[in-house]
Amino acid sequence: MLKKINNKEEFSKTISSGTWLVDFSAKWCGPCRMLEPVIESVSKNNDVIQIDIDEAIDIAEEFGIMSVPTLLVFKDGVLKNKEIGYMPEEEILNLFK
Repeated sequence: MLKKINNKEEFSKTISSGTWLVDFSAKWCGPCRMLEPVIESVSKNNDVIQIDIDEAIDIAEEFGIMSVPTLLVFKDGVLKNKEIGYMPEEEILNLFK
């Protein structure tokens, strides 16, 4: 399932339960656009949140997002993994392990 979230309250509530991949990206970012179809594919069998850093500055600041794309994995609200830059689908799926 793919959710687009730009509200800090909704974000916190969503990641509090289950395992979530969070994709921090921006419309102007070339590597983010390259990653979009990969994220869509991953979201068919996994829970994914997309956050536009220009629309949700507070969330990006909270997690120290300085480069996009940045991928975070949360399990029951706890940050388990962080990767920066484009990644192929297989590597993204390994972040869930």
